[in-house]
Amino acid sequence: MSKLTKALTAAAGNAGGDNLYVEDVFSTYLYEGTGSTRSIVNGLDLDGEGGLTWVKRRTNGSYNHTLLDTERSASGGYNSLSTNSTAAENFTYGWIFNSDGFTINGGGSTTNVSSEDYASWTFRKAEKFFDVVTYTGTGSARTVSHNLGSVPAVMIIKRTSTGGSNWRVYHTSLGNGQALSLNTTDAAGATTSLWNSTTPTDSVFTLGDNGNVNQSGQSFVAYLFASDAGGFGDDGSENIIKCGSFTTDSNAKFFANTGFEPQWVLVKRSDGTSAWNLLDTMRGLLSEGTAGGKYLRPNTSGAEGNLSSTDSEYINATGFGGNGGGVTGSANATFIYMAIRRPMKTPESGTEVFGMATATNTDPLFVTGLVTDLGFYKYIVNTGGVNFGTRLLQGTQLDTGTTAAETTQTAQKFDYQNGFRDEPSPFASTQFIGYGLKRATGFMDVVGYTGNGASGRQITHNLAANVGMLIVKKRSGSQDWWVWHSGLNANGLLRLNINSADNGSDGKYVFGNGTTAINPTSSVFTVNGSDSNASSATYIAYLFGTVAGVSKVGSVVHSGTTNVDCGFSAGARFVMVKRTDASGNWYVWDTTQSIVAGNSPFWQLNGGTAQVTNTDYIDPLSSGFTLTSSFTAGTYIFLAIA
Repeated sequence: MSKLTKALTAAAGNAGGDNLYVEDVFSTYLYEGTGSTRSIVNGLDLDGEGGLTWVKRRTNGSYNHTLLDTERSASGGYNSLSTNSTAAENFTYGWIFNSDGFTINGGGSTTNVSSEDYASWTFRKAEKFFDVVTYTGTGSARTVSHNLGSVPAVMIIKRTSTGGSNWRVYHTSLGNGQALSLNTTDAAGATTSLWNSTTPTDSVFTLGDNGNVNQSGQSFVAYLFASDAGGFGDDGSENIIKCGSFTTDSNAKFFANTGFEPQWVLVKRSDGTSAWNLLDTMRGLLSEGTAGGKYLRPNTSGAEGNLSSTDSEYINATGFGGNGGGVTGSANATFIYMAIRRPMKTPESGTEVFGMATATNTDPLFVTGLVTDLGFYKYIVNTGGVNFGTRLLQGTQLDTGTTAAETTQTAQKFDYQNGFRDEPSPFASTQFIGYGLKRATGFMDVVGYTGNGASGRQITHNLAANVGMLIVKKRSGSQDWWVWHSGLNANGLLRLNINSADNGSDGKYVFGNGTTAINPTSSVFTVNGSDSNASSATYIAYLFGTVAGVSKVGSVVHSGTTNVDCGFSAGARFVMVKRTDASGNWYVWDTTQSIVAGNSPFWQLNGGTAQVTNTDYIDPLSSGFTLTSSFTAGTYIFLAIA
């Protein structure tokens, strides 16, 4: 959607200005400490709008969670609290909230020790998402006003002026007669003195006389979260936060349907003793059929923990689940949760969602300049294929030059803000080229799923636009890389790992029901039986679309010299082309290798050759790219990125 269209939509649906998206109000940002001044640019305006930043050291020992908000400032800094402590607030010198993030001055152990890893979660104040309220206790039942613009579904309250008070938590699934404590593992307990047996409204919340939330003369802070309140997205009606509950079955399995794909989840058993657990996709809230997720616990100071069991906790396009092997591993147990939606904006430039780089001598190995959800790299002097990895899997990779199952590769890491992959001994080499793509509406999506053997099964995705190209690969065993493309025949099918033509007849067996091919829609794609949905097998799917000025998925009949207009303003930076009416390789050109008027180097997704530098098959074109007369005539499909 163009900026003009967004502005007109916002004017019609929200007189207050441009609509908000989850990216405008929430951020998970990972960083490495420096021991000196460190600025975190997460794109959130806390200086002007207000909000909360929560920081936790991930590595090497036990260190407190640190929470700072814009409502509790002090001369020269802000006052901090720790969710794992009952202590009063402490002064944090030199902390600054900016219009695009925050700045840490100094090297405190909980926020900025040199070479240690940290996670930060920032919540910007916004109606129907989050609010911060400070107040002074009265010691008797009373109401407190808020600006959430909807009924709070979760309230987290802490006494700040003196120690010894628990972090008391109201959750809509527990109602106004029960509460939890964020700093303990206790089950939910009955209480009338906290909420005065009164449910909050869209303008006030009610407190009883309990000293943890309303001691006379003491200072308090309340963090309020909405649920299913709408207010976001292109038309201002989409939800970005869900607070709910689920009960595990006799095998401790569950699935919580949030109505969107989460990027951040806070979860706690409510009917029994258990830790609070915080998971996010930047660190490792992974796809179905995957082990290796990571968690932090708000009630403890412990370092980051690992989920070693497959499907311990996982996400998909509509929610999150677990198999009993992880942080929710209790049978017939009830849990409460809060989940925040994944990013949802449509990109407006190619640089927002695509970057390339040769190997560096630092981590990450490939500095793509953006949060990378799909990363692949090519050793250009080698004849092999290309190694694909994704944030949703972390620690594994697939080779496009073979039919082989995925292999474990611990270096294939994605917990970086600016690239992917690291090495035990990083090295710089222009012989390795890495490509990073960010999941974004209309541009690209990644979906992991576990097969169930059914014919014509529909898999939900979040591309939220017409699918131009769909690639599916079996992870758990050997199988071809299946490719559907809008430029193929009605029953067309290609294989990414070989150079065969489209035979126009096999699509129904992979992307259909065995009898009829079924094209993907803006919300689902179809898989079938043993070819793409074998029972208990695991799969990964990559979806690509056309976004004006950003990407183009299309087809072209080439003869002589063919200008391919993609609607770009400064030419294509990445071009993938495959012939469909006869055999032909999967050619890749990019501006890292150079796309010039003359010989432009290419490599092949299906392997078989190292980089070729002595051909003039492609020339630059400001609106896209040009196929030259040296390139074999025929019908081609393509993917181009600006």
